[in-house]
Amino acid sequence: MKKLTFALAVFCVALFAGQASAHFGMLIPDTDELSQDKRTVELTLSFSHPFEGQGMELEKPAAFFVAVNNEQKVDLLSSLTKTEVMGHTAWKTSFTPKAPGMYTFVFDPVPYKEDAENNYIRHITKVVIDAYGEGEEWNTPLGLDTEIVPLTRPFGNYAGNVFQGVVMLDGKPAPYTRVEVEYYNKDGKRQAPNERMVTQEVLADGQGVFTFVCPWKGWWGFAGLNTAEQPYEGRELEMGAVIWVNMQ
Repeated sequence: MKKLTFALAVFCVALFAGQASAHFGMLIPDTDELSQDKRTVELTLSFSHPFEGQGMELEKPAAFFVAVNNEQKVDLLSSLTKTEVMGHTAWKTSFTPKAPGMYTFVFDPVPYKEDAENNYIRHITKVVIDAYGEGEEWNTPLGLDTEIVPLTRPFGNYAGNVFQGVVMLDGKPAPYTRVEVEYYNKDGKRQAPNERMVTQEVLADGQGVFTFVCPWKGWWGFAGLNTAEQPYEGRELEMGAVIWVNMQ
């Protein structure tokens, strides 16, 4: 009986692990383009399984800022107010640029303790907004601990376009990084034919470059995943470089 119980426990753990969904830091604006008709962007920060609509708790981030034209960084942490996404704690804010340009919003979370994987997760997440058609130099790194530097313009894209980027870790390209890709299935209308289709995966090449074709309109998340050299509170720390891109 003890052997049977142990075997069942092992089977359940393996089954659970096989069905584990991808986690994504989410930084979703209500637009990727500001104009005279739309001068303020509303942003929502969360931690979720975007395709399946399963939320997780997001502590107030350790950092949240906007980089203006990849240079001046403006701290926005105090602007965050608590909200709810997928039934769990999330954060929101609004921002009105003072001048045309490119605005890259970034949040760096408090590492999330994931008991199912016996690790912590730190997804440094960003999204790029083009203000008044002046977004340039969008392929410039921000110097984050890990990030995806786009090789495809990260705004103003058609559905069906290729998105290409470089996964960076500690300021250098991270070769052969596994990149998870998910669609933000906000209205729940998309259905995956089976579980393996929920999260797509591509592997970066020897220069850290990955390529993915986004078939549908809406927001797509890309998470380049590596393991930090140093553990966090005694556990492995997953370092996620996440970027969100809207396909229209």
